[in-house]
Amino acid sequence: MDFMALNKAAWDRRTLVHVESEFYDIKGFLAGKSSLNPIEIAETGDVKGKSLLHLQCHFGQDTLSWARLGAEVTGVDFSPAAIEQAQRLAEKAGLDAKFINDDVYHFGETNTEQFDVVFSSYGAVCWLPDLTRWASVIEKSLKPGGQFNLIEFHSFIDLVSGYSYFPADEPDVESTGTYTENCTGEKSAMAVWPHSLSEVINALIKAGIVIESFSEYPFSPYNCFEGLEHVEGKGYQLLFKGQQVPLVYSVTGRKAIEKGRE
Repeated sequence: MDFMALNKAAWDRRTLVHVESEFYDIKGFLAGKSSLNPIEIAETGDVKGKSLLHLQCHFGQDTLSWARLGAEVTGVDFSPAAIEQAQRLAEKAGLDAKFINDDVYHFGETNTEQFDVVFSSYGAVCWLPDLTRWASVIEKSLKPGGQFNLIEFHSFIDLVSGYSYFPADEPDVESTGTYTENCTGEKSAMAVWPHSLSEVINALIKAGIVIESFSEYPFSPYNCFEGLEHVEGKGYQLLFKGQQVPLVYSVTGRKAIEKGRE
């Protein structure tokens, strides 16, 4: 089975639902609201005047929010529908951005540009079967000394939800609806791969990314999993036997500067 084609078709359908949702709030975005959360802003830091590559950018809200903060942005996503919507959103918002319709792996094979920052966030790595190739794309896409930031849902959520925590060659394939409030119940078959934290971090290290920080958080900025409860001023938490479950983690890394180029 062509799992990438399966997921691409599902994300094309999801995109058309997402752009109409209150969850993504395009109206608010066009009025000046940022779609970025405090975690990614704090971890990534000042991007003014920097080139930024956003891998798996969906329909570009976060990409364009980085543009509003002064970055020169490029967004990549495998869904044609998402890239089309991203280009429309950039035009409506009056923001300069480059959007590329490609999957991460093929982009890595054809891209010749290097960036100051590579960014990825929230529900990205589960769609990728091979994190070694993913990390290689990141390393190749960074300038020497360039920064990588990953803000991702914690793998522990999969475990408490009944899925595998540890890596597997074959994905879990099931029919599921999307997470926005306007989902009508229509379901699409999708394939996801489990990836442990150690797999993510080791893939980056082996690719030549020097890990500068790793953090875990008990709150999610999004109410997109079953059983979450809102905590004022914090976000959403999940309790397991009365204890907080880690819901988000962040990794900050940097491509090593070659000797003689310091």
